[in-house]
Amino acid sequence: MMHLFHDVSRECSRITTEKYSTSFSSAIKLLHKDLRAPIYNIYGFVRFADEIVDTFHQHDKAVLLEEFKQQTAEALERKLSLNPILHSFQLTVHEYGIDRRLIEAFFKSMEMDLDKTQYDPEGYREYIYGSAEVVGLMCLYIFCEADKTMYAKLKPAAQALGAAFQKVNFLRDVKADYEQLNRTYFPGVDFGNFTQTMKDKIEADVENDFNEAYRGVLELPLKARFGVYVAYKYYLSLFRKIKKSQPAMLLENRIRIPNYSKAMIVMRAGLRSQFNIL
Repeated sequence: MMHLFHDVSRECSRITTEKYSTSFSSAIKLLHKDLRAPIYNIYGFVRFADEIVDTFHQHDKAVLLEEFKQQTAEALERKLSLNPILHSFQLTVHEYGIDRRLIEAFFKSMEMDLDKTQYDPEGYREYIYGSAEVVGLMCLYIFCEADKTMYAKLKPAAQALGAAFQKVNFLRDVKADYEQLNRTYFPGVDFGNFTQTMKDKIEADVENDFNEAYRGVLELPLKARFGVYVAYKYYLSLFRKIKKSQPAMLLENRIRIPNYSKAMIVMRAGLRSQFNIL
């Protein structure tokens, strides 16, 4: 009956992904069916940790995060957890041999979110690595399916893609982060006086990440390439919309891509993939 518990746990991670991110779950569905469950498992784990630091304001978030961290360690040690999100995550970690140091770096960034509200360049790089780049690297373990040579080759691009996604999220969520959570991730940026020069500098950095990531997307195995390419194109479209917006607009509204535009992205990506012109 153990397989039923495995299946139920994986299903919990899938539902978590679909409830929290329609865009990300849509991209996962474009991956080969063999890759979908482990990516859901990673997203579910990451999502729950993120919820602790971003949402549970009426509770002791430091205690909750430490408990979740310890429960993760126990799940990895026992190869079992009664928390279905952690159980499905540990299944994926063990199946694909994911480096535990990536998980440690992720928790360090989540801990930074508990009380750190401003970042210097070094802290910013550390936060981006732990909160986003390591997630890209966890996914890369899945996409490479134990091919260590391919993993090493694509590692910089996977980190760049994770960083690009996170920085776009920062720009999209400026209003909530600054006004509700009192967080300013970008070093040297004062959102009380957010200028076009500041915005241009951030966007140039993000542009470099996207360029580095694109080269890696093209070299992904076929099982992963199309789904990752669609996610890349979605975030690139969001980034381009942000670039067209005035600095003040980011502090007034959350920039979004409408559903019909998302559908067009998938359709165009499908045509380009069919003709092998990604």
